[in-house]
Amino acid sequence: MSNLSAPYLHNEDAAYEHLESLLWPTGPVCPHCGCTDRIVRIPVNVEKRVRHGLHRCHDCKKQFTVKVGTVFESSKVPLYKWLQAVVLMVSSKKGISSHQLHRALGVTYKTAWSMSHRIREAMRSGDLAPFGGNGGTVEADETYIGQKANPAPSAQRAGRPYKNKKRGPGDKRAVLGLVERGGHVRTFLVDQANKATVGGIVRDNVVREANLMTDESRLYTTLGTEFASHETVKRSANEYVRGVAHTNTIEGVFSIFKRGMKGVYQHCSEKHLHCYLAEFDFRYNQRAALGVDDGMRASKALEGIKGRRLTYRV
Repeated sequence: MSNLSAPYLHNEDAAYEHLESLLWPTGPVCPHCGCTDRIVRIPVNVEKRVRHGLHRCHDCKKQFTVKVGTVFESSKVPLYKWLQAVVLMVSSKKGISSHQLHRALGVTYKTAWSMSHRIREAMRSGDLAPFGGNGGTVEADETYIGQKANPAPSAQRAGRPYKNKKRGPGDKRAVLGLVERGGHVRTFLVDQANKATVGGIVRDNVVREANLMTDESRLYTTLGTEFASHETVKRSANEYVRGVAHTNTIEGVFSIFKRGMKGVYQHCSEKHLHCYLAEFDFRYNQRAALGVDDGMRASKALEGIKGRRLTYRV
């Protein structure tokens, strides 16, 4: 699918055939009644306004296309342009802006914005399997990006107007990241990166026989005793690696995320930040180092469109 000259990226009928082969590997399935037989394809007829990829179920007498029940449903954008957008988003390491999509696809900016958010929804993983099984190594760290929409005043300024002369981590959006070395990453947008929040997320997502790697943050001092081992590096003393102890993997994940957010997207409201985290998680978890090429990555994203709907408006 990384081949931009592929027919399904330029022809509507070929685009429907390609998507149907991914979502209906054993044949058409009626999204209304679940019927798998007695379904016929209705030939395209411009005069009678018969759409591409239209099917009719003889059991419930309803018509449908493969887009029903997916993030593509009710979209007037040609399907081949949707597939082009998916290819561009999954093959761009640091993402692609809605303005760039709008220029590349020949659609309006509002349409490109809606398309990119729907594709991010398809990228969102539903995998909740914990990390660190069989004594694996898991790195945990937190980072801060952008300013909170409504930062709370400090206790020292209680009852006085809020002033933000010095921006610190407390005024920024906190992101917690967990990555298994040689495996997948999982990031979380949290309201506050405190012991209760971080501890709860780590306990829910990392098995107890895992080897935990963190920095010297006090968030992990007590938490680390619950795992098979807990190694730390003291970055405040310029210690970044000590034997097998380091957090360079999760730092690399955060580096790509921040370069994309600052260099490509440039601005993101707090309510949408979790969508962008899902996008960067997806590309990392489907990276070339795990044997995934652009075509496989695009197919994986298309598999995620099923059963998800978004009705975002600019």
